[in-house]
Amino acid sequence: MPAAARAAPGVLIVGATSAIAAVVARHYAALGARLVVTGRDGAKLDGVASALRAAGAADVTAIVVDVLSAEERDDIIAAAAGALGRIDVALIAHGVLPDQAACDRNVGATLRAFDANASSILALLVPLAAHMEAAHGGTIGVITSVAGQRGRRENYLYGAAKAAVSTYLQGLRSRLHPSGVAVVDIRPGPVRTPMTAHKRGGPWFVGAERAGTLTYRALRRRVDVAYVPWWWGPVTVVVRLVPERVFKRSNVRA
Repeated sequence: MPAAARAAPGVLIVGATSAIAAVVARHYAALGARLVVTGRDGAKLDGVASALRAAGAADVTAIVVDVLSAEERDDIIAAAAGALGRIDVALIAHGVLPDQAACDRNVGATLRAFDANASSILALLVPLAAHMEAAHGGTIGVITSVAGQRGRRENYLYGAAKAAVSTYLQGLRSRLHPSGVAVVDIRPGPVRTPMTAHKRGGPWFVGAERAGTLTYRALRRRVDVAYVPWWWGPVTVVVRLVPERVFKRSNVRA
């Protein structure tokens, strides 16, 4: 491998076809990074990979994988490590926004949504953490949500899954700190993406370009928790302080 290629950071992005992740990947490509990108839709993933090469990436490896398949996801970290030599930065960005009412009527739908937003992420974090711990460095980023800060009537299954991941990241951060590994919990508020196209917009929604750029900056700074945008931090503090007897009568949607 040429010396320049070895010097370029090795970046893994799981769920690279999502709107926020694609922006993050483009920023790393502009640095000349070597990237491994994964996604379930092969055609969309090829488009992302081509755009990253055009944006300046030193090398791009695209891996088509369904993270809800244990057989397929088990090999992602090993494959990325093989392609990059060392994973310097990893962003886990996949997830779904389930129909809460439909999940309320169907146990299978509930468990599939929880797997997409929580269990499948933990299944990737176990080998990823081991890889970075052994390398004594790196940055792990996971996109969670402000919805994980309190259960809301409209999306409490989604919020519960994100809360589980945030709690896991907190413990993982403590475990990996002595090894020099940063664990970044990225908590966006509502973002205008294809996943939220059916949702009513509002002034609290931000565009994917802005959310992706803020996510990239958080990864570069290796912060513990990043609210996207920042003002969701104080907002969620206020939301958590509302007494349950009051909150249960409300229908907070953000």
